[in-house]
Amino acid sequence: MKLFPNRFPLQQVCVAVAAALSTLSAWAIEPFKLKDIRIEGLQRIESGTVFASLPFRIGDTYSDESGAAAIRALFALGLFKDIRLEAQGDVLVVILEERPSISEVEWVGLKEFDKDVLIKALKEVGIAEGRPFDKALADKAEQELKRQYITRSLYGAQVLTTVTPVERNRVKLTFTVTEGGPSKIKDIQITGNQAFSQDTLKDQFNLDVGNWLSWYTKSDRYSRTKLNADLESLRSYYLARGFLEFRIDSTQVAISPDKQDISISINITEGERFVVSGVQLDGNYLGKDDEFKALVKIGLGQPYNAEKVAETTKAFTDYFGKFGYAFARIDVRPEIDRLNNRVSFVLQADPSRRAYVRRINLTGNNRTRDEVIRREFRQLEAAWYDGDKIKLSRDRIDRLGFFTDINIETQEVPATTDQVDLIFSLVEKPTGSVSLGAGFSSAEKVALSFGIRQENAFGSGKYLATEVNTSRYNKTIVVSTTDPYYTQDGISRTIDVFHRTARPYLGDLNAYSLVSSGAGMRFGVPFTEIDTVFFGVNYEQTTINAGTYLPAAYQTYINDFGATSNALPLTVGWARDGRDSALVPNRGTLQRFNADLSATGDSRYLRTNYQIQQYTPLSKKFTLALNADLGWGQGISGRPYPLFKNYFVGGLGSVRGFQQSTLGPPSTDPNSAVFLGGSKKIVLNAEVLAPFPGAGNDRTLRLFGFADAGRAFGENEKITLKELRSSVGIGLSWVSPMGPLRFSYAFPVKRQDTDKIQKLQFQIGTSF
Repeated sequence: MKLFPNRFPLQQVCVAVAAALSTLSAWAIEPFKLKDIRIEGLQRIESGTVFASLPFRIGDTYSDESGAAAIRALFALGLFKDIRLEAQGDVLVVILEERPSISEVEWVGLKEFDKDVLIKALKEVGIAEGRPFDKALADKAEQELKRQYITRSLYGAQVLTTVTPVERNRVKLTFTVTEGGPSKIKDIQITGNQAFSQDTLKDQFNLDVGNWLSWYTKSDRYSRTKLNADLESLRSYYLARGFLEFRIDSTQVAISPDKQDISISINITEGERFVVSGVQLDGNYLGKDDEFKALVKIGLGQPYNAEKVAETTKAFTDYFGKFGYAFARIDVRPEIDRLNNRVSFVLQADPSRRAYVRRINLTGNNRTRDEVIRREFRQLEAAWYDGDKIKLSRDRIDRLGFFTDINIETQEVPATTDQVDLIFSLVEKPTGSVSLGAGFSSAEKVALSFGIRQENAFGSGKYLATEVNTSRYNKTIVVSTTDPYYTQDGISRTIDVFHRTARPYLGDLNAYSLVSSGAGMRFGVPFTEIDTVFFGVNYEQTTINAGTYLPAAYQTYINDFGATSNALPLTVGWARDGRDSALVPNRGTLQRFNADLSATGDSRYLRTNYQIQQYTPLSKKFTLALNADLGWGQGISGRPYPLFKNYFVGGLGSVRGFQQSTLGPPSTDPNSAVFLGGSKKIVLNAEVLAPFPGAGNDRTLRLFGFADAGRAFGENEKITLKELRSSVGIGLSWVSPMGPLRFSYAFPVKRQDTDKIQKLQFQIGTSF
């Protein structure tokens, strides 16, 4: 934030000139040779600073002209309030009065702005502890601060600057701020509208007269910048519905005498609605006219739509960019038939010249190292400009999940005709997160889980996670780390180490428990830009500690194979990520497949899992998200599928509205109420995401409605859709500083009397 102008005040220059002129008029001496120069009046400033600024030395000839030059040079330092030169024989005496220095800068009543930001801004222009005090510059800072409060709708804010002298020619500078309450929008009126109602048009605005969420969105605080953006939204609304000659005639903003209420009046002229009668291509299309015609989004016979025209020109420039023409221009020339309210377009193309990228510059990555971003580039420096590769580079950076916003700007290189620089402007998000899961039911009360992860450890792009749970029923220690560029070719390496102890939530600490320990290593090999294949190996040891409530199935397993099982499963996986964003996807598909094969050891099995997620934009505000998660396990080499490898369904991440991990085969053991899961699972989810009311189009804060279905099935149980449990509900999704936060309230639709219900649930750090 640049609060204050960085320049010397005009008053200081005038004082210097006046002093110089008065000195010249007082002197009328003959030039003489300097035998000595004496400095008087210095307190804090070193005499060497003064001597270095004088335009003469001992032994030089002194004159009125050199004296005037000396005064100008000393005043230019900004360190002195008064300067006099006196000639005593052939000795020149320089008499100085220093400006007072600033001993302290204090803020009183500051709430709206960060104090440290203001102190830094003051320091950049010369107002800081230990520096000479400049009253004119302090006054300008005061006025500029008032203007900054106005931009935040605090029109009644007052700033008073107090200068208090202290010992040793110093002053204490105090800015006393009375901020007052913000001015709020009381009324917005639109006149001249006929085709659409005022309510419809006001829905296009981010500014409003306030609602129950205004404390968060501040949508009722006036800002000229926000109003200009809303006027553009209003213009776009009309231009997208055929009103080719729509215009905004005037805008008036009035504030009440007490500076608390603001009224906005907007006068518009709609004009007539036009229909598109034709589209013609003209100019140089590189001999690919048919390919460009296929990119035309403008619909014949449809009302004029400025958005479709813009999409067409963008598609054309992007296609030209694919062949290296970074400076291609598409001029849209409308030919209007006002008699019949029809319009045709001529798209004039000038590809200009091919260009190559000289440099790619990064801004905004204060934490993330440059190399972490640059290794995702597919557009290289000193290579031909390629629009497809630039877009791919942006998408790959976005899929890192480290940034909330990525903008690319193309700049021409001065004095060249075929070079451009690319500027990637990034906005980082917190990549460390606390994972917290909780649910509430009358039987179990509150259940919690906790973990810490860092997706971008120390800005290196590496993933590091630690999960620790010290509850009575689940003790967990997990450490996981991923190096996405273990090799320069982009092969990733993941290492996991874990130790878990789990016992059933039955209120008996003497109940049986499962203790599992192990470690694994997995490598990911990128085969295409969006496809990665994984290979790995794990070592696992699982021990069943007998105790009360031990299910008969576990006792049978112990009798047949022992209480401790060792396994060395090999892992093969595949992932394809074609989403437009890893943080808040709006379109694209994510697929994952994983298989674990344990052919040796005590446990021998094959365990597979497949997941697909599809994101489809329904409109600018609404997104449809679909998810399917399928699992299947089978024992091999004559061994049964190990019970401790079962899938669990229910709760957050699967079927909401049911207690976590309780949707599976019913227990056949009359002495145990434990849910054992199953060797197969089906989970289906559908969500419609919409902006939170009052939050505009902020994709980091959204409401969603959902429908879930799923269940786990036993090894000898046939998968049937009629056995699936299902639920519907609503939820809130927020990308918080701690990670993705999701609340859900579900209503079970298809259930059985033995199912455990948990309607209200929330989780941080998960999706679906």
